[in-house]
Order: sequence, then C-alpha cells, then structure tokens
Amino acid sequence: MAGHFEPLPGGGAAVALDEVEVSILRSLAVQLLELIGPGDEQGPDAADPLARLFAEGPSEPPADPALARLFPDAYGTPGAEQDRQERAHAAEFRRYTENDLRQRKREDALGVVRSLDSLTLAGDRGAVLRLSPEDCHRWLGALNDLRLTIGTRLEIGDEDDSDELFRLPDEDPRKPMVMAYLWLGGLQETLVAALMA
Repeated sequence: MAGHFEPLPGGGAAVALDEVEVSILRSLAVQLLELIGPGDEQGPDAADPLARLFAEGPSEPPADPALARLFPDAYGTPGAEQDRQERAHAAEFRRYTENDLRQRKREDALGVVRSLDSLTLAGDRGAVLRLSPEDCHRWLGALNDLRLTIGTRLEIGDEDDSDELFRLPDEDPRKPMVMAYLWLGGLQETLVAALMA
C-alpha cells in the first residue's frame, strides 16, 4: 500500500503515508487554501441561503495564472482573445458561479488538511490514512487543484513540456516542484483506480 491508494471494503480508499509525506501534503493543501483565499461565508448574510444563492462574485478572471487555471472562463477558447460577446457571457457566468466554485475548492483542501491532522503517526512507520467515499472525492478535487496549480507554475502546457521537466538535473531549483507534481499525479491516479475497483 505504501505510496498508492488501495480500495477499502465497502467503499473508500486507504494509503500508507510517512511523516514527511503527511507534512508535504498538508503544506501543499494549506498553500492551496491561501491561494484560493478566504471565503465570504462569515458575512452578514451567511445564514440566509437565498442571499447566498444570489450573491455576486467577481466578473473578471483572476490575474494570477494559477488562479486563472483553477477558475477558467466558461466561454471562449483558453488562451485565445475573446470577442465582446464571449467576454460578456464569461463575466456573467463567473459572477454567479465563482463564489460557489471557490467554496468547494476550499472545502476540498480543508478536507485534506483535516484528514491528515486526524492521523496518529507511529514514528518512522507513519500511518495509514483511511478515507470514506465522500472524503475520496474531496481528495480527488484537491489533488487535481494542486496539480493544476503546480503545473501552471512550472508552465506545463502539453505533454512535450512535462517530458522535458521530468528530465531536469537534481540541482535545478524546479526539481522539487516537478517531483511533487509527479507524486501527486500518482496519488490521484491510484485514488481513481481504487474508487473504480
């Protein structure tokens, strides 16, 4: 089980993690939370579900490329110039959906942090993380968001870019991010396989 998820009887998945892996995953999830930003759920209308439903979010895409990848425009071709109508449709769609999407991404990342915090590490042996089916979906969302963010920071645009990065020498300062990107991809892949088993 070390290093990859395996299915649990009755649903869910489990993975063995050592202390360093837990620390890295937690740190990445916290950084993702910081990137996404705080939620508005503590505002004056937090208890009013109707007010939350009609709360307006931003109408412009984020300036940070990683956030723009996490919260892409719903209209037009990514990276291409939008015409006036596409910009208007994208702004309207973003205005009414981005807050909910941000909230879901925060909940996914918080789910990762909370499940890691609940582990009791046994020295060098680490611990086995057992996730319910619901927690697995949160983890899948967070792992995907982490890979998108790291991939954007590494400027991975297509398969050719990633192949070049995977052959970086150990002294390259991007190497730790590349290794995290690969590791998260492996976790994500085995989690999907465990859920489909």
